Amino acid sequence: MSEEQPSIEERIQVALDQIRRYLQQDGGNVEFVRFEPETGTAEVRMTGNCKNCPMYMMTLRGGIERHLRRAVREIRRVEPVP
Repeated sequence: MSEEQPSIEERIQVALDQIRRYLQQDGGNVEFVRFEPETGTAEVRMTGNCKNCPMYMMTLRGGIERHLRRAVREIRRVEPVP
């Protein structure tokens, strides 16, 4: 018997948990909203101080997206949603 592999969504949650503490140090956070398999797009919602920070796109692209793309090969891009 083989063990069932974690879903893409579960792997995204694990990857976000790995970086969440860094966001929380500045009073922010990120929530996983959904994954679109056809486009390879993960949608996330920035919360706390992150949603109002003028540097949030830099955090999203340079930190969150880069980490998620390494951790979950199916992801091609990460997009913020309100």
